[in-house]
Amino acid sequence: MEVSATEAKNRLGQVLEHAQREPVFIEKAGRKHSVVISYERYQKLMAAEAAPQGGDPGRRFYERYKDWVDEQNRLVAEVGVFGEEFRPW
Repeated sequence: MEVSATEAKNRLGQVLEHAQREPVFIEKAGRKHSVVISYERYQKLMAAEAAPQGGDPGRRFYERYKDWVDEQNRLVAEVGVFGEEFRPW
């Protein structure tokens, strides 16, 4: 649902009731300005934001790009690293 700021002010009760079902977008000067959501939805958003992202970032990267990482590792094992012969160590 989208309403103007004036309409939201004049129909606040209806806006609050509608926000229990889905977000209500409030426009001001023809642009989206704010969103009214239920307290329950707000709590879920805050809990999701505060929750740890789960584990090691390197592990998450590997899980997401496993095929690509495995292929790169295979190529390094097979061909080596470009310019390896020029490295002083």
